[in-house]
Amino acid sequence: MRQTGFLLFEDGICFKGVGVGRPGVYCGEAVFNTAASGYLEIFSDPSYAGQIVVMTSPHIGNYGISTQDAESEKGYPGAIVIRELCRHGSNFRMEVELNDWLNSNGIPALVGVDTRAITRFIRQAGSMRSVVCIGDVALEEANRILSGSPRMEGSEWVSKVSCDRSYEWSEPLSEEFFGKPERSLQTKPIVVYDFGVKRNTLRHLVHRGFRVVVVPWDTSSEWVSSYNPSGILLSNGPGDPATLPTVVNEIQKLLSQLPIFGICLGHQLLGRALGATTFKLPFGHHGANHPVRDLTTGRIEITSQNHGFAVDPSSLPDTAEITHWNLYDSTLEGFQVHSKNAFAVQFHPEAAPGPRDSNHLFDRFQQLIQQ
Repeated sequence: MRQTGFLLFEDGICFKGVGVGRPGVYCGEAVFNTAASGYLEIFSDPSYAGQIVVMTSPHIGNYGISTQDAESEKGYPGAIVIRELCRHGSNFRMEVELNDWLNSNGIPALVGVDTRAITRFIRQAGSMRSVVCIGDVALEEANRILSGSPRMEGSEWVSKVSCDRSYEWSEPLSEEFFGKPERSLQTKPIVVYDFGVKRNTLRHLVHRGFRVVVVPWDTSSEWVSSYNPSGILLSNGPGDPATLPTVVNEIQKLLSQLPIFGICLGHQLLGRALGATTFKLPFGHHGANHPVRDLTTGRIEITSQNHGFAVDPSSLPDTAEITHWNLYDSTLEGFQVHSKNAFAVQFHPEAAPGPRDSNHLFDRFQQLIQQ
């Protein structure tokens, strides 16, 4: 059902459009994503919890929804903002229309707005608190609710998206696109800390022959050690890494004991475990086309990214070697600590959605474990 709707920023700027979905007021930090496809993977990424996602690509929903591509069991953004919502998708894999999937996941959409103008505004003013209002909502009421909503700095979202109990994951990558998975020879599992993990990360590990155990975000280092793992992966996730000192403390206990690979939020938490600091980016990195230079090889990789915080490279200890650099804004994208068998990247090597340039980092993790 189409209704009136608008996107209101905390500085008073308002964009009017058409609301689709359940009437109400939905607060969050507005961010823009520059990916041209892969909207289901974006909307089902737990890292988008607490955010309003503005899609710069003007036409969203044209190939519908195939639930096999979902990165989690449900959708996470507080709301989405798009230029045009395709009502009739066309794809042989399609199971349901995007609009129906959004409704079933309780995600409202604001459509019929100039998303590129909104993107330019966010680039100039920076990410800020915002609210999407669907239905008969007065501007004064929206302002009142928005003024009481939390900022992303200081907000802890991991506990809201992590699993409640540990479980094993056994699904590999698609054989059609990645070939047959390696035969599992591992008796010791990889333990994955679930800070909002994406399914494709787990698939990459299983495809390489690993047994994978996923544990909740607040699992103690002693409990992790009880699995007798061969390595640890720190997953992606939402929120401010500075709000997770207990997790950082547990990571510190595990350092030097086992090979550790950190992705996105896991990269930030590993950095903090080494004594580094993190900071809020002006408008973050969200998309599937971010160039990153691998300083160890000189290669430039096009990467998938979704984060609003970064590690301050000047705060890393001397034992840490910077391995990756962002070519858009010269922020830190990766580091390694040989003495502790640990490395991490700020981007998403599982690339869902996005290019496969960085898939090899899972091979590197595998070699580190075998060595």
